[in-house]
Amino acid sequence: MARVLVFFQYYCTPRGAYATRYYEFSRRWVKAGHDVTIITSIYDKSDLEPTGFVSRYTIEGARIIAMNLKLSNKHGMLRRIWTFVLYSLLSCWYALTLPADVVVTSSGPISVGVPGLLAHWLRGKPLIFEVRDLWPEGAIQLGLLRSGVARAFARWFERLCYRGAAVVVALSPGMARGVTAAAPGTQVEIIPNAADLDLFDPGATPPAAIAAETAGRFVALYAGTLGRANSGGEIVDLAAELKRRGAHDVDIVVIGDGYELAEMQRRAAAEGLDHLKLIGIRSKIETAGWLAASRVTLCLFKPYPVLATNSPNKLFDSLAAGRPVLNNTDGWIKDMLAEGDCGATYTAGDVRRAADLLIAMRDDPERLRAMGARARTLAEQRFSRDLLARQYGDLIARIAHG
Repeated sequence: MARVLVFFQYYCTPRGAYATRYYEFSRRWVKAGHDVTIITSIYDKSDLEPTGFVSRYTIEGARIIAMNLKLSNKHGMLRRIWTFVLYSLLSCWYALTLPADVVVTSSGPISVGVPGLLAHWLRGKPLIFEVRDLWPEGAIQLGLLRSGVARAFARWFERLCYRGAAVVVALSPGMARGVTAAAPGTQVEIIPNAADLDLFDPGATPPAAIAAETAGRFVALYAGTLGRANSGGEIVDLAAELKRRGAHDVDIVVIGDGYELAEMQRRAAAEGLDHLKLIGIRSKIETAGWLAASRVTLCLFKPYPVLATNSPNKLFDSLAAGRPVLNNTDGWIKDMLAEGDCGATYTAGDVRRAADLLIAMRDDPERLRAMGARARTLAEQRFSRDLLARQYGDLIARIAHG
């Protein structure tokens, strides 16, 4: 077994309102015999409550060291960059001093590569570099990185991280292709986000309060970030289209927060979209209750090509809960939903087609149930946390021991 040192800036447990990838993987790695330490910071959707600048926790056998550097997707770009850089610089101390047989860095932000590379270069520790988002390609396509000099530096650092790693873990086939395009010859292994088969149960009964609120309604649920890459405006457009069609029994429930929420709230009020429920952040546990009350989920992004490579947690939560997915991205998610017949895809921005699909699902409950059953089967066969944590743990053991 191996001593695993992880640098990941967004650690969260199910009591929080964000992805739990490293909570779920680390507790399984500990059970398999690995010794795990995670260096993180304080994300506003996490459940970690700092008691000082550096707080230490033991969570299901894994040691968590959290620096009290507040991070939120509501923050401006300069503040976010400052938080990323400061976390990386302070993390270098742990990279150079803590015992480790292998170092794992999970990006974004790609600045987590700094402590990983230092541990590799100065201590000879093998590095696993995980790509959760393609950067800088995403920042370039979204118009966040415009300077030619900055782009050149970012691409240089991206290649440096990939080439310094013993293996790069990509969360989707599209990300894997992006890695090898940037640094040909890089060894890449695909380990996507995972489905929580225990928390999200297709047969679960929603809590009484949620059941009362959704009784007699056809609920389409969006549970995720409302940031610059997400289609908050398109969700409002879809709600408006449903209202125009008189689909008064269809509710769109939005769980999440972020850059686009305020504008969504303004538009919903101005346009009288009472069936668009913007309920803010909820814990993973409460989100499971809303999934139990939903009939279909939304997986929506802005139409940038890089976003078609995403591996969004809301997708895997939906599959685990046995709920069909309405998706607007091209790429691997579109292909998977079509092959598994467990969802549908429309072209981003085409809310008329999206409304067609939602209404068709509402009007064919037998087909909807069959699609949901196939979604759960797909989650069990390809995306269970046990399966993917074991795959990742085996990779760690191989890299740690040469």
